[in-house]
Amino acid sequence: MNKFSAEDALRPRFTAAHKALALRGFVIAGVALLAAAVGFGFVAGVAQGVGYAAAVGGVVLAGLTGACCLLAAFVIRFAALVGRVLLTLALPIFLGGVVGIVVLAWIPALLYERVDGIKADHPGAAVSVAQFEAALTGNAAAARGPAYLAALALWPLQFQLTRDVLAVVGVVGFVSLVAMFGIWWERKVAGRMQSRLGPMRVGGWHGWAQSLADGLKLLQKEDIFIAGADRALFRLAPYVAFIPAMCLFIALPFSAAWVARDLEVGLIFIFAMLGVGVLGVLLAGWASNNKWSMLGAMREACQMISYEIPLGFALLVPIMTLGTLRLTAIGEAQSGGFHTWLAFANPFTFIAAIVFFVATLASCKRAPFDLPEAESELVAGYLTEYSGFRWALFFFAEYAEMFAVAALASVLFFGAWYSPLPASWGAAWADGPLWQRAVHGVLYSGPIWFVLKGFFFFFVQLWLRWTLPRIRLDQVMYACVQVLLPLTMVALLGNTLWLWLVRPGAWLAVAVNLILTAIGGLTVVAMAAIVLYGYLNRRRLVGTMAVDPLPGG
Repeated sequence: MNKFSAEDALRPRFTAAHKALALRGFVIAGVALLAAAVGFGFVAGVAQGVGYAAAVGGVVLAGLTGACCLLAAFVIRFAALVGRVLLTLALPIFLGGVVGIVVLAWIPALLYERVDGIKADHPGAAVSVAQFEAALTGNAAAARGPAYLAALALWPLQFQLTRDVLAVVGVVGFVSLVAMFGIWWERKVAGRMQSRLGPMRVGGWHGWAQSLADGLKLLQKEDIFIAGADRALFRLAPYVAFIPAMCLFIALPFSAAWVARDLEVGLIFIFAMLGVGVLGVLLAGWASNNKWSMLGAMREACQMISYEIPLGFALLVPIMTLGTLRLTAIGEAQSGGFHTWLAFANPFTFIAAIVFFVATLASCKRAPFDLPEAESELVAGYLTEYSGFRWALFFFAEYAEMFAVAALASVLFFGAWYSPLPASWGAAWADGPLWQRAVHGVLYSGPIWFVLKGFFFFFVQLWLRWTLPRIRLDQVMYACVQVLLPLTMVALLGNTLWLWLVRPGAWLAVAVNLILTAIGGLTVVAMAAIVLYGYLNRRRLVGTMAVDPLPGG
């Protein structure tokens, strides 16, 4: 066997011949596809009806694919120049991508609104393409031209199945972005808390593409099975862990209008999906035929099943207070501003909010409750024998659950998708022109606030991991059985008595609400001050030796 040296690792495998071959291939493919787009354009000029729509679709598909091929050829030919541009404009590109994603997510909501308006004018059976075209143009359908294409695109959106498919695609895309961003963010948070910088190389500015590079690497790794493993269950376990994490987002409302399924029992559905995820960990530990994996799985089962009890009791407090299991109704009840958020309603909802967040840390296997993955004790716990894509699925599921429970805390206790300003202040803008509705969504109510709150509590989970030490298993069970469980029972009983004895608007209710609101406001101000201090002193805290030699430091 030949020796593998550091020079072999650093030597580029993309030689000049490979570069020339790729460049030629992309140019030929791009030119051919653009020529095909022109051909489809000629066909569209003479076609009618469905043929015309198919030809226009061919123009768009071939044109975009051809342009992408030529863009790839340009990047290969001028790689150094493109690299310098990306390094210089990394932050504007990132911010532009965020804005683009927000706008792209807003488009389906506007289309659904338009389709529902057309359906309201044609009650009864499904609306035809001709009726859609007539509604868009205001006259008789001509079955030709842009209006016909728009009608053809809108026609499937009247069916719930189409909307469900689009919702699933959106959920998969959002979860993928959350997982990639969360992994990168955790590395950066860990680095800063340990007086280093974390990823800095891949992608230029602060290593923003590190998670993407790791994902591509994991897809190419070998899928390994050890001798004695139960192959069927070993293959199945990652999907059993990943699918419930994805299902959490089906009932999770990003706003009153942005929810895949507005279920009457949405809170019970999410609680059930959180409980099902433990089965994937148990299967992984059992099927791996490894004692470390089995110990990690047993710890997860013990921890998860135990903490479900205080978690469920904490969930009963908002249910009892508002009298509903529908998450959109719980969110709508907190639209009056910062002081109307449920965590500040009375002392017992405040306690329930804290207990809920602590219990979700155990539910998501986050520190200090990360016993199932205790690297210093169990190698990697239930993940020890996994590699490649299946290993990545477990991590995607974990980060998806982290955001889901953080966003659920926002819905139940911290104003859901509403800003700290009362929504009534901007009520006149909610149904105005498009730009007014956009401003209303930024200032008062919208999915952006929901995502920001979710990522705030997501960050708190990262913060705690790199601040608190891992506790022993007996301490985990002590915290559950002798601390959180009695605390939630006191909160449940106390909230019952509060709702029974204290009238809304009474002086005691107002005084307690003001005190709790002040505590919440001071906490937010203190955290903002800590962040500002860290930013202003970032070089002194990390050290110039770590910062100066690296790009974007």
